[in-house]
Amino acid sequence: MSLVAPVDNGQVNISETSQETEKKTGSALDKDDFLMLLVTQMKYQDPLEPESNTEYVAQLAQFSSLEQMQNLNSTATNTSAYTLVGKQVRIRETSETGAEKEVQGMVEYVKMQNGKPYVSVNGEMYSYDDIVEVIDDNYLISQYIPSVKQQEITYLHHDPQNAKITGISMGSNGYEATSLAVALMAEDGTTTKIDAGKLSYKNGVLTIDKSVFASLPAGKYVVGIGFDDINKTVDYASVTLTIKGNVEKNPDTAGKDTENTDKVTDGTDKDAENTDKTENTGKETAQA
Repeated sequence: MSLVAPVDNGQVNISETSQETEKKTGSALDKDDFLMLLVTQMKYQDPLEPESNTEYVAQLAQFSSLEQMQNLNSTATNTSAYTLVGKQVRIRETSETGAEKEVQGMVEYVKMQNGKPYVSVNGEMYSYDDIVEVIDDNYLISQYIPSVKQQEITYLHHDPQNAKITGISMGSNGYEATSLAVALMAEDGTTTKIDAGKLSYKNGVLTIDKSVFASLPAGKYVVGIGFDDINKTVDYASVTLTIKGNVEKNPDTAGKDTENTDKVTDGTDKDAENTDKTENTGKETAQA
């Protein structure tokens, strides 16, 4: 197909309509642009080789099909934007100077501006096209709730020391815990809850007083740690305790037990002596 533009004094004249269309070619063309091109094509067609009606109908059909695809794409984009309300997103915005700004937060609402969706995050509006990541709520929560580093600790009966559990996070971003509780679970299912007075926490390190383990037999124990955050997080898979050696009796206690036994024995002897005296007195009375 050939187009003939009017010539005036040796200069090719192009209408303002054609110039406007040319300016738009740098961006997406819409239905009006295609109709404008079609009119321009008909206006400047070669009179000796005019276009047939069949070609015009085919072009109109193509324009209509393209318009439907554009509408469908716009509808899908808008629908996708509305589904992000209440979701955590990460936005990367590039300024006119080329500087990048990254923002993360929850989408508060979606607003249409000039036919394009914009999302409100942390009180500011951002283009939907600048969203680079949508974060799953469960994944996000798992990053904020209290956690414990995987580890194994050991207690020796012949060399008793306080047990230290390191790498404890009390949570962040509204999921913080203010206190924790600890229990020991033996292989036979026996559970020993540790008194809060035997625990101390500072800078990610939990210290358990050695007296807690003094009466526990050797073996493997699971250390369960419960937090008082809003999710009531409980970790029973990160820390294991191994106790080695035999439980030893306290010598002081043993001495006291022996002393008490002696006292009981002395009391029994005295009772027996008193009984003998009573019997002898009775015999003397009978003889008199």
